[in-house]
Amino acid sequence: MRLCRQHCDSRARRLRLAFVDEAQAASGKLHYRRVLLKLSGEALCGQEGGFGIDTATLHATASELREVHATGVQIGIVVGGGNIFRGLRGASQGMDRAQSDYMGMLATVINSLALQDALERCNVATRVMTALDIKQVAEPYIRRRAIRHLERGHVVIFAAGTGNPYFSTDTAAALRATEIRADGLFKATKVDGVYDRDPKRDPSAQLLSRLSYDRFLEKKLGVMDSTAVTLCRENGLPIRVFKMTPGNIRRVCLGGDVGTTVTGDV
Repeated sequence: MRLCRQHCDSRARRLRLAFVDEAQAASGKLHYRRVLLKLSGEALCGQEGGFGIDTATLHATASELREVHATGVQIGIVVGGGNIFRGLRGASQGMDRAQSDYMGMLATVINSLALQDALERCNVATRVMTALDIKQVAEPYIRRRAIRHLERGHVVIFAAGTGNPYFSTDTAAALRATEIRADGLFKATKVDGVYDRDPKRDPSAQLLSRLSYDRFLEKKLGVMDSTAVTLCRENGLPIRVFKMTPGNIRRVCLGGDVGTTVTGDV
């Protein structure tokens, strides 16, 4: 039985490699082979500041990810929970910060399960791994198992943040990207990239195509929190920030000049 299982695993790996080669030939050379995509909870509710999950938006997001997956990119995902509950908001209203952060982690689990269902309806094998132990609905996060899932062609959604209060899902995304040895951290947002000033307050704000980690931290640009950027800087992990519009994730994976690139060699 063990030999049979090993044979099946070996055959699955060969089929996966053949699939990747065909996809690369069809859609261009991949610039990133393994990525960690950070999505906000609002990306699933369809409107800024909205609540809940919009099924049409969820399906559109899953369809976009299916197209990216078909190119052969190995995809890890971290989803925020702001469309259901945001820990900082609860703390600002008098709740215990740790308690409200744990509630926010559970909100990310809900979003992750919803995205898993949508992806599997698109015939994309998906695994949800949680930093909190919820074995009845998802696998516990184990780094080597997560890498194994990715190598087998599964999309892996990392839920419940880091499993610790006081850390954002941006930091969780940077941590998981580093652990799985991703080639880049992608943050899909509601703006085109990183601006030198807040474009909502200042219409003359300019989009920055390239940026260093140090300048990002020095200017205190609010697209991603400083802890996440510092972790990426210490591990040489490139950050791509771009607008969540159809086709953009695929363009970035193929090396397209989309949004802002944050690295150490600018």
